Amino acid sequence: MVRPSGPPAQLSESARPSKHREHPSKSPKRRREGKRLQRRGDGHEQLLSETERRRLPSQHEHSDLPGRAHFLHGPYPATHFGPKACILPNPTSVMHIQDPASQRLTWNKPPVNVLVIRKIRDESLVGPFKELCRFLVEEKQMMVYVERRVADDASLSMDETFGSIRNQLCTFREGYDDISDCVDLIICLGGDGTLLYASSLFQGSVPPVMAFHLGSLGFLTPFKFESYKTEVAKVFEGNAAITLRSRLKVKVVKDMLQRTGQESYGRDEAGKVTLQLQVLNEVVVDRGPSSYLSNVDLYLDGRLITSVQGDGVIVSTPTGSTAYAAAAGASMIHPNVPAIMVTPICPHSLSFRPIVVPAGVELMITLSPDARNTAWVSFDGRKRQEIQHGDCIKITTSCYPVPSICCHDLVYDWFESLAQCLHWNVRKRQARLADISDSSDTEN
Repeated sequence: MVRPSGPPAQLSESARPSKHREHPSKSPKRRREGKRLQRRGDGHEQLLSETERRRLPSQHEHSDLPGRAHFLHGPYPATHFGPKACILPNPTSVMHIQDPASQRLTWNKPPVNVLVIRKIRDESLVGPFKELCRFLVEEKQMMVYVERRVADDASLSMDETFGSIRNQLCTFREGYDDISDCVDLIICLGGDGTLLYASSLFQGSVPPVMAFHLGSLGFLTPFKFESYKTEVAKVFEGNAAITLRSRLKVKVVKDMLQRTGQESYGRDEAGKVTLQLQVLNEVVVDRGPSSYLSNVDLYLDGRLITSVQGDGVIVSTPTGSTAYAAAAGASMIHPNVPAIMVTPICPHSLSFRPIVVPAGVELMITLSPDARNTAWVSFDGRKRQEIQHGDCIKITTSCYPVPSICCHDLVYDWFESLAQCLHWNVRKRQARLADISDSSDTEN
């Protein structure tokens, strides 16, 4: 492989790989198959001809259909109930569902391009960053992508021993260069914020993410850097457990309700879509600098569910349930549970409890008509902006999850993070009784 020479190469339009990649369904092996087995909910299998299979929309085709895309993740549901009842088939709704035990990483082709994300403004990570880049470039013969501001760090430019490696790095700038079709694997060095930042760089399909715990909390970073060579080699070989962390697809629509009224729900063309994002943790709507209560209306699939009066509301993924939502009193949900959590922030009501709704529904948040002040919204703590009367925020489950590579497995890693990072259910053990006859419940 020819490596770039001189200063770190900047990603340019001419140097980017073609966006047209071979789809797995178009490979010669799959084209030769005349019939395909499709599993039914009752445990039986039925043969589908090639023509019949083409009539079934795929996950990517469904994302372009009118309406919204549904992405669910969990055990395969039974679609037949008893001898005669079943779910009515709906050609415009596709549920992508997989058994969590089968979530194993594999490579169609050996990975070549690796994106390394380093926590900025942390000098303690300069050494691990240089060590990892040297290992990937010299020993594994990988093309390494880094941010330009990381490559231009003074501590790297002054290190003459790292100069040869630095000249082979391919750099990019957030918001200017598109690397979505260039990266095969993401490696994060830092805390949970590095994983959130990696998610924000890929608004479509996300490459597998391997996160090393070099930050403060480390709830989403299960790997220890001391054994990085062994762990990275295992990932390159494939067959690693992964957790599919669902994201939220969020739209901010301006002047939607002012122009056409509440009855126009669901038609984005009635207003102007000013922002569309994929969010990994949560969407937070709060009262901002105002001293008044936040007063926003919450809709679910077009129906008004409730009005939130308090400091605001959090709409989070299961991954985000252990972040701001947990601090606001919500339950913690395993990332594999297909759900969206709605948590009020300091509600002025004793009965307003956090709720969990099914993944795939569409939530809409607007200012209440009698709200005294505007509201503010942020997405994973970024891109904070003001919401006026007539604006709305639409939220649903994204079709593009973040495949997070597990250190052990998706169950052990999550509970280990609960115990190590949040000290979940940690208390002094109750002393054992010396003689069972001393127990008060046995005296009678």
